[in-house]
Amino acid sequence: MSKHGRILVAMSGGIDSSVAAVMLHEEGYEVVGMTMKTWDYASSGGTKKETGCCSLDSINDARNVAVSLGFPHYILDIRNEFGDAVIDYFTGEYIEGRTPNPCVMCNTHIKWDALLRRADKLDCEFIATGHYANIREENGRHIISKGADTWKDQSYVLWGVSQESLARTKLPLGHLTKAKIREMATERGFMDLVNKSESYEICFVPDNDYRGFIKRRVEGLEERVKGGNFLDTDGKILGKHEGYPFYTIGQRKGLGIALGYPAFVTEIRKETNEVVLGRDKDLERDGMVVGQLNLSKYASIDNPIETITKVRYKDAGTPATIWQEGNKIKAHFHEAVSGIAPGQAAVFYEGDDVVGGGWIMKSFKQDATSGIFMAEVN
Repeated sequence: MSKHGRILVAMSGGIDSSVAAVMLHEEGYEVVGMTMKTWDYASSGGTKKETGCCSLDSINDARNVAVSLGFPHYILDIRNEFGDAVIDYFTGEYIEGRTPNPCVMCNTHIKWDALLRRADKLDCEFIATGHYANIREENGRHIISKGADTWKDQSYVLWGVSQESLARTKLPLGHLTKAKIREMATERGFMDLVNKSESYEICFVPDNDYRGFIKRRVEGLEERVKGGNFLDTDGKILGKHEGYPFYTIGQRKGLGIALGYPAFVTEIRKETNEVVLGRDKDLERDGMVVGQLNLSKYASIDNPIETITKVRYKDAGTPATIWQEGNKIKAHFHEAVSGIAPGQAAVFYEGDDVVGGGWIMKSFKQDATSGIFMAEVN
């Protein structure tokens, strides 16, 4: 009989989730390992060799850890669920002129739900992952907070996980650093994991060519959108582009146009197939509207509060005053923020705690003296 009960561990075949499974096994849990097959690389049409969490090598690496420690390991085929929710969302967001965040969407709508359904079937009370973040219960809320390793912290990608799911989730690595994880794997003889390179690409775009992926995914798209105008911030035509879905806010490289100064994408206009280019200062905004909220620390935000707000994964965060209006949050930054991209996730922090998050709908500039929204853009 196990000491703590049965727990289902999501094992990608990498060092983090493997060590998480090892830790829980050593703590006395009855561990059940599960690797999710989300995508067939062959169907992506890319040119890069199959790598990452869906590859056969990664599945075998996860299974080898399970076998070595004597706990069961299963492969969960969620390709249909993943394709419908994540890949359709990914292509759809670009076609809407926004910049998607598939990792957040996958965590929120696929991985946790899929794991919990299988956990119920396998009589597992909890699930666990190898994310670098923490969860605690306080005042009846399950609160996500930053991991101890500030460089590896993954709390940003977990804002969308529901309270019900967080109540059944363990994150064993939250109090550890990556260096400690490598040390633990070395001590236990898992040198293949220690020496394994890590992938930071989108799992279903292994060659990192999202333009090519979208072109292959949406028949006839390239022909429909090619030849739109690049504009400057005053509306002057600068040249032709490849189509608005193939650009993102803040993009500098790969524009295919030379203006004699560093140019950035500052706005994408789907309706007119126009892409606005400007200088780095033209990317600056001091406010935004965030929708489709999921709150972690509080059930609602009844009065304005001060937060550190992140608008992308590796963003250090910027002080902002936020307040809730229905299922939206308005954020007023205390200083200008560059490259706020509609479609990306915004996550609000109090100290290390995740207050909540949502999807960026639009950004704007304010009048510095009156606080009136002077220009709503994007």
